Amino acid sequence: MVDFARIQIVRQKIARLRAGAKPRVLDLFAGCGGLSLGFQAAGCEIVAAVEFDAEAARSHGVNFHPEDGRFAQARDITTTPPDKLTADLGLGKPESTFDIIVGGPPCQAFARVGRSKLREVADHPEAFRHDPRARLYIEYIEYVKACAPLAVVMENVPDMLNFGGHNIAHEICEVLAAEGYICGYTLLNAALYGVPQMRERAFLIAIRAEIADRVCFPAPSHQIDLPAGYEGTRAVALKLLANSDTHGPDSYWHPIPDADDELPHAVTAQQALEDLPAIHALSEMQNGNLKRGARRFDKPLPYPQVDAVSEYGRLMRDWPGFRAPDRLRDHVIRYLPRDYKLFARLSPGDQYPQAYQTAEAMFAEELARLHTNGAKPRKGSKAWKELRASIVPPYDHTKFPNKWRKMEAERPARTLMAHLGKDSYSHIHYDSTQARTISVREAARLQSFPDGFIFSGTMNPAFRQIGNAVPPLLAKAIGLELLKQINDGLALPVREVVVVRR
Repeated sequence: MVDFARIQIVRQKIARLRAGAKPRVLDLFAGCGGLSLGFQAAGCEIVAAVEFDAEAARSHGVNFHPEDGRFAQARDITTTPPDKLTADLGLGKPESTFDIIVGGPPCQAFARVGRSKLREVADHPEAFRHDPRARLYIEYIEYVKACAPLAVVMENVPDMLNFGGHNIAHEICEVLAAEGYICGYTLLNAALYGVPQMRERAFLIAIRAEIADRVCFPAPSHQIDLPAGYEGTRAVALKLLANSDTHGPDSYWHPIPDADDELPHAVTAQQALEDLPAIHALSEMQNGNLKRGARRFDKPLPYPQVDAVSEYGRLMRDWPGFRAPDRLRDHVIRYLPRDYKLFARLSPGDQYPQAYQTAEAMFAEELARLHTNGAKPRKGSKAWKELRASIVPPYDHTKFPNKWRKMEAERPARTLMAHLGKDSYSHIHYDSTQARTISVREAARLQSFPDGFIFSGTMNPAFRQIGNAVPPLLAKAIGLELLKQINDGLALPVREVVVVRR
C-alpha cells in the first residue's frame, strides 16, 4: 500500500529546511567524526552518532557534544535500533529527527553471501546467518527506512565496487531507489579536494526524489598525477563496471570527476607539517624524553616561531570551532630505538626493500668498525646475532614492500590506514634530521583534522581513529555539493513520489 505517513514526514522536513533550519545529520559507523566534521563545516548540525569503538565514540562525543556524556557512549548498531537511539539521547521520534544520514558500514560480509543481491539479503530475516557482519549493511538500510532522511551519504573502500563478485554500491542503490531515492556513486581521491593525502574511496549519495532528479559529486579543487599503484587499484575496482550488462550508461555509476589543469597542485606533506614542532627522535631518546611505554597526551608542546605558515597550516590552526590551542596536543611519536639512524639514511620514497638494504649496509659498516678496533664478533655467534638484530629489521624484505615508506616532502602522503594503530612505518617523516615516523598530530594534519580536534585515549587508539576516518575536507566538499543540490531542489515545487510498501 502507499505509505502516506512517509510522504507526510518527507514534506515536513522539506518545509523545515525551506524555513531556513540547518540540516540535521546522523553519523552511523561514525568513528571519531571525519564525516561529521566535514558536514558541520558545510553548514549542518551534527545531531547524533552511532559508533561501536569506545575511544572513537568518546572522541566524537567530546568534539560535537561536549556538554552531554550520553553522546560519547559507544553503541552497537545491531542492538541499537533507531527508536532506542533517539530515546536514549532525548531526541524524539526517529522519523522526525534527522535530515541526512552519513556513514560507512563495512562490506566484508558480502564475499560469502553467494550470488544473492543485497536487495534479497536486506529483505531476508535470516540473512545474518550467512555472516553476522552482513547485519551491518542491513542495519544501515533499516536506519534509512526508519528515519526517512532527505539524503544519504555512504563511504567505503574502492573494493565496495568489486567485492567477491558483487558491486555492493550498485546493489545498495537498487535498495534505496525502491525507497524513493535518486542514487549515484563514484570514486573520489582526497588529494583532489585539498587533503595532503592520496586516499581513494567510493562514495554513494542518495537524495529523495521529491527534491532531486539526479545526483552530483563535487568538482575537484586541486590537481595531481596519481602514482601507478592508485591507477591499478582503481582498475580492479571498476572491473565489474566494464564487464557487466547491468551497468550501462543509465546506471547509478558516475564517472570520476576530472581535475582542471589550471587548478592548484595538491597540498604537499611539507605544506601540511612544516609549521609543527620538530621532534628529533634520536636526541629525544638519548636525553631520556622518549621511552618505551604508552604515549599519552599529557605534555602539550608550544608551536615554533616560523617565518610563515602555509595556507593549509593556517586552515588547520583556524578551523572555526576547532581553533588551535595555545600548546599543541598529541604531538607524540613511537619509541623505535633500532630504526632512528636507519630512517635518517633513507631517501624520499624508499620502501621496505630499500630500508632493508640500507640496514644491511649499516650492519656491515658496524662490523668493519669493530674489526678495526679488534672487537668484531664471530659470524653466527650470539654477539653477532644481537648486533644484527639491533640494526637490521627482522621482516622478510621480499614480502610486503609497502610496509615501510619514507614520505616525499613535495607530494601528498600515501593513504593513511587504521594499521597506524599498530605501527607507523608506512609514514616515515620526510625530514631526515628528525628521523622518525609521524606523530599523532601529524597524522591528523595529513587527514585534514584541525589542530583543535581532540582524540581520546592514548597514541595507538588515536592513530587507529585517524586512519579509519574520512578526511574532513573531502567530507566538507561532499557536504557543500549535497546541500547545494538540496537547496536547489527546495526552491522548486515538491515532486510527487509514491513509495509502495510491501
